[in-house]
Amino acid sequence: MHHFISMFSLLVIIGLQVSVQSAGRLSERSIRRYFLSELTVSNGMTWGSWGYKDTCPTGTYAAGFSVKVEKPSHILYDDTALNGIRLHCANLSQGLSQTHEGDATVQSGVGHWGEWTKIKWCPSGYLSAFQLRVQSSQGIKDDTAANNIRFKCSQEFLVQGKGTAWGEWGDWSPMCRGKGICGITTRIEGPQGRGDDTALNDVRMLCCD
Repeated sequence: MHHFISMFSLLVIIGLQVSVQSAGRLSERSIRRYFLSELTVSNGMTWGSWGYKDTCPTGTYAAGFSVKVEKPSHILYDDTALNGIRLHCANLSQGLSQTHEGDATVQSGVGHWGEWTKIKWCPSGYLSAFQLRVQSSQGIKDDTAANNIRFKCSQEFLVQGKGTAWGEWGDWSPMCRGKGICGITTRIEGPQGRGDDTALNDVRMLCCD
C-alpha cells in the first residue's frame, strides 16, 4: 500500500513538472518576451474584448503579415470585413531567403468569418508602425468596424493588406522603439447570433529591441 502511494505521489510530481515545463514553453513565446513599447491607434472600435498577447520567438521580428477578410456580400447581409491579423516572424540577419520559409507566425484573437490572404513582406527591414482603416458606428445599419491595415517598414516602405474599403484610414501609430514589431493583441467581438457581427475592432502591436 505504501509502495502504491509512493508511486502515485511520484507520478503526480512528474505530472506537475511536465505541466509547468509545458506552460513555460508556451508563455516564453506568448507572454514572457520583454517588449519595449505598445503601439496603438485612436480610431479602433470598442465592441468585443482584448485577446492574449502573442510574440515572435526571441531574436525574430515581424517582417511580413497576412489578414483574414470576409469579402463584401453586396446584398442585405451582415458583413464583418477584417477578422484577423497574422504576423510572420523572421531574423533578417540570416538572409532574405530565410524570411519566406519556415519562420514562426503569431496572432491574437481571430473572428469566425473570411479567408486568409497571401503574406505581404517588407522589401527590407521589419514592420515598425501601422495604420487601421475603420468604419465608424452605423447606427441601425450594418457595422463592420476594422476593414484593413497597412504598415510602415523600418526602411519607410509601405505594405498594405488586401482588406475591404468601408470606413476611413486613421492616424498612424508611433514608430517602434527598438528593432521592430514583435507581437500583437487584437480586440474581437464574438458571434452575436441574430445581432450585428463586427469581428475585429482594434489592434495593438508590441515592439522589441
